[in-house]
Amino acid sequence: MSITLYGIPNCDTVKRARAWLAEQNVSYQFHDFKKAGVPPARLPAWVAAAGWERVLNRQGNTWRKLDEAQRAGVVDGASAQQLMLAQPSVVKRPVVEWADGSITVGFDVAEFERRVRA
Repeated sequence: MSITLYGIPNCDTVKRARAWLAEQNVSYQFHDFKKAGVPPARLPAWVAAAGWERVLNRQGNTWRKLDEAQRAGVVDGASAQQLMLAQPSVVKRPVVEWADGSITVGFDVAEFERRVRA
């Protein structure tokens, strides 16, 4: 299994993660949420591994632009996943599926180093 990085190309955090992987000569596949959406078959695994509260980005512009009823409707993993499938930009980025099958959400240099060196 190879590394897959999911995100949006113009996201600053995704850019930093991709640059770091390139600097380390780590090969990976990039999945663009804007072009290909959130993969419905993978989302439940992300939520199971990291928790829906971690995968859902409540700090970003997409979340803030939702109306109050939409935000209030996110109360559990199922409702969060529905929103993430409908609004891919509300997923915290990047989501990385590592070669060992584990998942991380967001970019943390120390965490990336640990996983690449393992």
